[in-house]
Amino acid sequence: MAYLLKIIIAVSIIVLASELSKRSTTLASILLAMPIVLFASFTIIWEETKNAQKIADITYETVLFILPVIPFLFLLSWMLKNNINYYIALSVACVGIAIATIIVQKLFFNINL
Repeated sequence: MAYLLKIIIAVSIIVLASELSKRSTTLASILLAMPIVLFASFTIIWEETKNAQKIADITYETVLFILPVIPFLFLLSWMLKNNINYYIALSVACVGIAIATIIVQKLFFNINL
C-alpha cells in the first residue's frame, strides 16, 4: 500500500505541474520548485523507520546533489531561448548534470556509482 501511495503522490505532482503549465508557467514553476515529493518521501521514510538521523543524512545529501543541477537549469533555459533544439538542449543539460553529480559524489562521498 505504501508503494502505491508513493506512486500516486509522484504522478499527481507531475500531472498537476503539466496542467498548471497550460495556465501559468509561474504556478507550474512554483509547484516544481517546492519540495513536495521530498517532504512526502521524508514522511514515508519516517513512518517506515522512525529514524531521524537517516532523514537528516538524506536531507544533507539531497542539498549536495541539488547544487550541481542549478547551473544546468540555467543552461537549459538559455539554450531553449536561443532556439537550440529541445532534445539537444535537454541532452546537454542531462549529461552535464550527470557529470557534475559524479564529481560531487567523488568529492563528498566514499561510494562508487
